[in-house]
Amino acid sequence: MTKPKKVALAYSGGLDTSIIIPWLKENYGCEVVAVCGDVGQGGEELAGLEEKARKTGASEVYVADLREEFASEYLWPLVRSGGVYEHKYLLGTSIARPLLAKYQVEMALKSGCDALAHGCTGKGNDQVRFELTYKALAPQLPVIAPWREWNIVSREDAIEYAAKHNVPIKVSAAKIYSRDRNMWHISHEGGELEDPANAAPDRIWMLTKSPAEAPDKPATVTVSFEKGVPVAVDGKAMSAAQIVTTLNTIGGENAIGRVDLVENRFVGMKSRGCYETPGGTIIMAAHRELEALTLDRATLHYKQKLALDYAEMVYNGLWFTPLREALDAFFAKTAETATGEVTLKLYKGNIEPVSRKSPYSLYSLDIASFTMGASYDQKDALGFINLTGLPIKIRASVTKK
Repeated sequence: MTKPKKVALAYSGGLDTSIIIPWLKENYGCEVVAVCGDVGQGGEELAGLEEKARKTGASEVYVADLREEFASEYLWPLVRSGGVYEHKYLLGTSIARPLLAKYQVEMALKSGCDALAHGCTGKGNDQVRFELTYKALAPQLPVIAPWREWNIVSREDAIEYAAKHNVPIKVSAAKIYSRDRNMWHISHEGGELEDPANAAPDRIWMLTKSPAEAPDKPATVTVSFEKGVPVAVDGKAMSAAQIVTTLNTIGGENAIGRVDLVENRFVGMKSRGCYETPGGTIIMAAHRELEALTLDRATLHYKQKLALDYAEMVYNGLWFTPLREALDAFFAKTAETATGEVTLKLYKGNIEPVSRKSPYSLYSLDIASFTMGASYDQKDALGFINLTGLPIKIRASVTKK
């Protein structure tokens, strides 16, 4: 690679990206532009971020509020799809990366950068997610990934490098967890969590109460949808970001959304992470209940198959691809009747449906009721069973002979 003159760095202010600014200047002799998107990681993480980036050597700093775009253009399509990775993971980190990388590319092109950089490790999924977005949106820009170049091999090494270069960090050797937070979730990795034989310590959880600490009285919450998109909580219309943050508070109070997962990374290894997604867990549960009411069997079952593919694509960083766009078109079609409201009961980490209502409900009380009605002739079941069972009956007779 020809040494770049100006590099746009995906900057979070965390341990890795904080030391990358001086490292880039030291090893590439380039100007560094720090780019950060606010996807709901919280004011504490963003406080003083611009000042810190400049003090550590950034010549330009861009911070944008991406919360509404994140919720409406990324989270809502994910909700519509019903995508969940390996039974548990609601894709909190995965779904934010394409947006952050897109904003980084936009600022890189706007400020005249001739290269891109990120702080993802060579073992993780995020390097793939960022770089596949770069390839889709700015394939002409080379990429610098310090973790694949430098001699730093551990978080302890990174902490030592920060101390030597007077880079202020909030991580210490005694508090070594790696966390990623946005409005959808927070993840916890590292430390004793790296051994799946170890129980997750109570001190790691930040958004949710434990079931033992949650209220002894159940809470109820109603989520309203229009065409598969959440539009209100308990009858109050809100913006996309407000809905997520409101349900985070309600869910966190009632111990909703904790996940402890050993997962298969795209890069080939297994890893263990603990995730908190209180609002997202409520939204996904409510959306499933609504679809159960409004989708016919064949469409619902086929959608479940595609949801697995969609979740895997999001996890693997394949957001800016024709297939993802095509799948979104399918899910938008299935969501045309996903309008209504669902009431859930929350109690010490559990979610139970209380009520499901939709003007597009396919549930017919006349047909489903045990009371005999005129809309369903039970005698028809005999022919249905005979035709369905015909191949089974023939095979049984042949096998018997």
